[in-house]
Amino acid sequence: MSSPTDLFPGFASHWIDAPAGKIFARVRGEGRPVALLHGFGQTHVAWRKIAPALAKRFTVVAMDLRGYGWSSVPASENGESYTKREMAGDVVAVMESLGHVRFALVGHDRGARVGQRLALDQPGRLDKLALVNIAPIDDDFGDGDLQRVGRARFLAAEAPKPEELIGLDSIGFLDDALKNGVKAKSLDAFGADALAAYRQAFNDPARIHAFCEDFRAGATIDREHLEADRAEGKTLNMPTLVVAGEATFPKSSPSLSAAWREWGDEIIEARLDCGLFPMEEAPQETLAVLEKFL
Repeated sequence: MSSPTDLFPGFASHWIDAPAGKIFARVRGEGRPVALLHGFGQTHVAWRKIAPALAKRFTVVAMDLRGYGWSSVPASENGESYTKREMAGDVVAVMESLGHVRFALVGHDRGARVGQRLALDQPGRLDKLALVNIAPIDDDFGDGDLQRVGRARFLAAEAPKPEELIGLDSIGFLDDALKNGVKAKSLDAFGADALAAYRQAFNDPARIHAFCEDFRAGATIDREHLEADRAEGKTLNMPTLVVAGEATFPKSSPSLSAAWREWGDEIIEARLDCGLFPMEEAPQETLAVLEKFL
């Protein structure tokens, strides 16, 4: 079985001290720093088709979120250790350790939630923010992807029921989540090496609990934080790109860009012919959109 390190030739590996413990990151390149954050069911490996090209122009830092991949798994109940505020603190710790106080951030899915939180809590950290395939957490885009919304509600349910049910067939659960997010409803877009990395990282009871805690935080504490932000009038005050896969957020669903513009004035949208995983389903198109924005 190939190791995830094989998928990032020329990248340095780092385990960096952060509030969660050790956070794993792959680093390469010169130029302005860019943090890459993955989504649910995945790891930093999600960026393997894009990171090498970005590293020709930027200093790329692709990291595993706490609880995911090769990063530490802090203990948690009711989402307390997996709030996006806590996870954003890990990103700051990693970037500062590498010498980057200010940087751009590209977040996919759960990583986009972390990016939004960091942008609202510490706006001076980010010069640009790209949010890939995510809607504002307090807006209902369920009609665009009922299956994904249903999965999120299942994962956020009270412990330990989701953990126990996933544990009966964790790889089957992961494969189903990945396949159903792809426009073609196939695992082919990921490739054998990436799938092996995702399955290895997912097949662990402690990490399954962490994934559920991530969603529990999203359904409760994270929402409370966003409600407080809205009451205080906080906005995304940096240029922000929203990337939407047509199969995940079809034009017939509510306007994604309009929803995000409630959070900032510098919001632009790019739509791609793919599902939930543009970095793997449409890597060249995604790379072009990100390079232009960054």
